[in-house]
Amino acid sequence: AFNAPGAGAIFVLEELVGRFEARTVCSALGASVAAILVARAMLGGNPDFMVSVAPTVINVSTQLLFLLTGLVIGVLSVLYNRTVLTTLRFAEGFPVGVEMRAALIGALAGVVVWLTPHLAGGGDWLTQSAIDGAVTWSVIPWLFVLRLALGALSYAAATPGGLFAPMLALGALAGLGCGDIAHALEPRLAGDTVPFVIVGMAAMFAGSVRAPLTGIILVTEMTNATSLLLPLLSGSFAAMLVADGMQEPPIYESLRNRAAVAKR
Repeated sequence: AFNAPGAGAIFVLEELVGRFEARTVCSALGASVAAILVARAMLGGNPDFMVSVAPTVINVSTQLLFLLTGLVIGVLSVLYNRTVLTTLRFAEGFPVGVEMRAALIGALAGVVVWLTPHLAGGGDWLTQSAIDGAVTWSVIPWLFVLRLALGALSYAAATPGGLFAPMLALGALAGLGCGDIAHALEPRLAGDTVPFVIVGMAAMFAGSVRAPLTGIILVTEMTNATSLLLPLLSGSFAAMLVADGMQEPPIYESLRNRAAVAKR
């Protein structure tokens, strides 16, 4: 789905299984290879997002900016998790059936789609716009809040859907905002905002899901930005440090616990 076979296999091992055993590794890698060969034969092998990243000069000062970006996005990843869980609790306590709940949320989403079509869906358009630097800094907070609210509401509808793409879109917006601020404060160190957007995507995933290897590989495969490994590591480390320090459980662990309690 994301044209990222490595991330698919690593996600199974890092998040779902939680251990690296030879048999499981072979199964996950074999399944990912088979799926991606079929998908690329039908759709081609271009990455999901078109990125032009110049070789990034990594020095102590530049690396500090990516570390600070990860710290900020770590706080936002905790906000994301808590917003999703709080919205789920509110929706489940609403005195209507699940069908009516989905209809009401769908009607609200329909209004948003009618007014601003590009803000609907998983968020790929927003992510690509952030990479291209086509989002002005003044609207980034409003877009972030709107996408955060709509994403949580959509997930609370209890209809088929996921968290990956909306999470990456929020990370891209937050990364762009951090890049704009860094560029305004010290243009010589910050350089282009594209690396900040890509680091923001991986950091949001690492802070929310606590699967940093999956996040780094996923973002690298989706953007083909192979020169940003060190910034990705720094941003993901900082985001996980903040999320753990705030004692926020990983989002999928929280969702599994909710499902287990509901079955009792």
